[in-house]
Amino acid sequence: MKDQKRLYKEAMQVLKDTSRTFYIPITFLKNDLKVSVAAAYLAMRAIDEIEDHEQLSNDVKFDLLSATSDLLKDTFNDESYQELLAPYAAQLPEVTLRLADWLTFCPEESRKIVQASTSEMAFGMAKWSKANWQVHTREDLDDYTYYVAGLVGTMLSELWAWGADIQTDRDLAIGYGRGLQAVNILRNQHEDMDERGVSFVPDGWTREDLFAYAEENLAKADLYMKDINKRTVLLFCRLPLALAHKTLKAMQDGREKITRTEVEQTVEEVQAD
Repeated sequence: MKDQKRLYKEAMQVLKDTSRTFYIPITFLKNDLKVSVAAAYLAMRAIDEIEDHEQLSNDVKFDLLSATSDLLKDTFNDESYQELLAPYAAQLPEVTLRLADWLTFCPEESRKIVQASTSEMAFGMAKWSKANWQVHTREDLDDYTYYVAGLVGTMLSELWAWGADIQTDRDLAIGYGRGLQAVNILRNQHEDMDERGVSFVPDGWTREDLFAYAEENLAKADLYMKDINKRTVLLFCRLPLALAHKTLKAMQDGREKITRTEVEQTVEEVQAD
């Protein structure tokens, strides 16, 4: 068992190395809520790295993600997890190999929330890996974006209720996650098709239809914010949403993404508001 202080330092460093976009808003949170959300991000990133891995076959991804989903349903057994990953350990990043550490890092009171959501996400990722992420209908798109992002929204809502006594609407929480994911899909649309042969765009949809889908869900995200009355939680939720809105506008204007300067300005604006 690692010393909690050392584990905290290592977890926050891996978080920072893995995603500055989420590291910054997580630092807005306080105490157990901060640690819980950080642990949740790392746990979900651990399985995301399996889903996105360029060298693992879809069948291997399905097997790893399905088994990890099952392991997360009970007290997590790291020995079984390491045995599962052993044939691929040299190919997998630290954040994936150390899933047990992130769960240990998570406060015991919120660990069930984090494990249950990560387990369900792993199940959905396994299903979509098996299907080679081929989206054909609006229902397919809703299903995929629920598993990879809507679940983040519902998990956060459970954590807000647990750690800050904030009650939010589940459908709006899913919209919050879906809206952010839809912007990512738009940003990576051509890259996903060119490099992976994967399309998240339903049959018959234009890019404008995908923009409308993103706007519809970001509107739900804007409504979701109205239920949050604690400043630290509001700051956390505001930053990714503000960046998503600005990125969507940039793409509608014909740009690929917003600049690093615009990101930094947005962070300052959110903190000053």
